[in-house]
Amino acid sequence: MWTLRPLPFEDLAGWAADDHAEALAAFARHGGRPQGEHYRRGAAGIPPESLEPLFAEASGSAARRDPRGFFERNFDCCAVAEAGGDRGFVTAFYEPEIAASRQWSDRFSRPFYRRPDDLVAVTAENRPFAWDEDYRFARKAADGTLLVYPDRAAINAGWLDGRGLEIAFAEDPVDVFFAHVQGAARLRFDDGTAMRITYDGKTGHPFTAIGQLLVDSGEIEPGAVSMQAIRQWLAGHPDEAGALMERNRSYIFFREAPVDNEADGPVAAAKVPLTAGRSLAVDRLLHTFGSPVFVAADRVNDAPWQKLMVAQDTGSAITGAARGDLFMGSGAEAGNRAGAVCSPADFFLLVPKSVPVEPGAEIAP
Repeated sequence: MWTLRPLPFEDLAGWAADDHAEALAAFARHGGRPQGEHYRRGAAGIPPESLEPLFAEASGSAARRDPRGFFERNFDCCAVAEAGGDRGFVTAFYEPEIAASRQWSDRFSRPFYRRPDDLVAVTAENRPFAWDEDYRFARKAADGTLLVYPDRAAINAGWLDGRGLEIAFAEDPVDVFFAHVQGAARLRFDDGTAMRITYDGKTGHPFTAIGQLLVDSGEIEPGAVSMQAIRQWLAGHPDEAGALMERNRSYIFFREAPVDNEADGPVAAAKVPLTAGRSLAVDRLLHTFGSPVFVAADRVNDAPWQKLMVAQDTGSAITGAARGDLFMGSGAEAGNRAGAVCSPADFFLLVPKSVPVEPGAEIAP
């Protein structure tokens, strides 16, 4: 069981040396999210309403003049601690850039699909009896019955053909697969234009990490697994690659999003643009979007990582109070950085001072 343990900022290694202005800018983005977009309270206990006035204050001149002071005045630092001494863990993600076409061709034949109109969210109110709680999406039949949605293999075989759901087409099925894993992509077209696509639902099947499957089968050494190693294996085993990717039955649907600012990341689950090096994907059942989280990882790209992040996204593989995914940016270079991240880490949640925290307060799963 994970608990919150108050810790003075002055005792937080790496805190004073961080660039708090970068974190403040990422935090302030929440004040400009779409009207009516409300966050859900996570089990860690941060009420969304406790963050709202702080989002507004973060955009002010006083906060910008003293960003470190803004966080120290308005938050208490709490270590996310585990009774048995276990530590947290970080990986990283990025926004791929993929050559694409708006029209199908022999070269560009791998589709990115919009969300089908028969895909519905599964909640406690409509969940069919005996369905696993991990299923959060389903197919709604004509009679209103909820059915398990066809998986990656079925969709690859043509389940959605003829429904006009194609947003664009890519050349390489591996590029499409990793766009699904990352939950977003920036598509580049021959005419020089670009389009963002971002997550808009999934089939509901559990996520399966194919890197772990390759480790379990002895194809990749445990200490050598990375996105680059997985891509290399897929390229070297073209006859087996498709079947391996289809063992990850989860399939992602996308929506179009404009590329307003090339420097910004995609708009993700918290409905704000991600910031490279400052946006953190978390377990949304435990953490409230917008919460600042200081992450101290042993080694990220050959150096310690001690940065104040902001909870702005989530992911199927991100489960637990001290589990996070660092957003590294867009494009191939960011992908190289993200693909190599796999590190033990310590997490420190910044709790608004308006929220009382008792030492040892539990974070229920």
